[in-house]
Amino acid sequence: MKIKKGDTVQVLSGNDKGKKGEVLEIIPKTEKVIVKGVNVRKRHIKPKKQGEEGGIIPVECAIHSSKLNVVCPKCNKPTRIGYIVEKDEKVRVCKKCGAKLK
Repeated sequence: MKIKKGDTVQVLSGNDKGKKGEVLEIIPKTEKVIVKGVNVRKRHIKPKKQGEEGGIIPVECAIHSSKLNVVCPKCNKPTRIGYIVEKDEKVRVCKKCGAKLK
């Protein structure tokens, strides 16, 4: 997967189309990603111990990586990612402006 933890991404399709957020977690086995503020669902929590509160808590759910594009920090647009090799190191590059991504 070309998306890494900590990247800023934009949603390309679905209910949250156009939203931007930071990648919190990556699940490579299913090619899914958890993004802050995207695909938020309500979770009903029961109190486990006496005195603890239950309630309805908003939780970010996973979204498929094919619905996301990384936002380039230089041109501030959603872009595809390419790779170049520099000094025996693979570096991610923006396909639109050619800027290096962290």
